[in-house]
Amino acid sequence: MDCVIRPACLSDAEGISRIIFAALRDTNAKDYSEAVIARVERSFSPAAVSELLTRRQVFVALDQDTIVGTASLDDRVVRTVFVDPKFQRYGIGKALMARIEKAALEKGIAVLAVPSSVTAEPFYAKLGFISVRDSYHGEERTIVMERPLS
Repeated sequence: MDCVIRPACLSDAEGISRIIFAALRDTNAKDYSEAVIARVERSFSPAAVSELLTRRQVFVALDQDTIVGTASLDDRVVRTVFVDPKFQRYGIGKALMARIEKAALEKGIAVLAVPSSVTAEPFYAKLGFISVRDSYHGEERTIVMERPLS
């Protein structure tokens, strides 16, 4: 699928929040309890996303003028990579990650880390990320993965 990836702006916060909620409820709900999904959702309301936009380098993927995916870079850590469930498996996540990697290289970052959900671990593994440890927040398991950049 051909989409445009650009830096996010404050007016994108609602669309980014919508994508994250849709992916959490549809895709991640297969691997996490309703309580975990609800807790994670609280971190991604439109107001919370607006605040994240001031602290992270955030990108959005667009199909026409509609946000269909998002990803962000927080120093050397990849965060909030989500694609609308209707647009998953079309290469949007991979394209977002390529843009994140480019931004990291421009900043001189040598190794990227990603706190992966159980759901996304195979996706990151296909991109060359290797699991380095598990992290738990209550019942929520996160797989910390890393990949050197070249």
